[in-house]
Amino acid sequence: MTSLDHTTVFSLNRNEDHDVRKMLETVYAALEEKGYNPIDQIVGYLISNDPAYIPRVNDARNLIRKFERDEIIEALVKYYLGK
Repeated sequence: MTSLDHTTVFSLNRNEDHDVRKMLETVYAALEEKGYNPIDQIVGYLISNDPAYIPRVNDARNLIRKFERDEIIEALVKYYLGK
């Protein structure tokens, strides 16, 4: 068997989901304050990894960059699925 015959397990848990949620709430509020559509901007950031989607106001850009994109996506999926 080659390594391609096995499923690779992907496991995170580097940060608490609560920390991601608190960060996203802060970033969301900063985006609203600047007059942007927060959902579009956060999705743009998650897809592209371009920090320009997130403003510097209220340190939002630095806050979101403290987490890896996969950590943020994991927290979002868990929340969406109620897990």
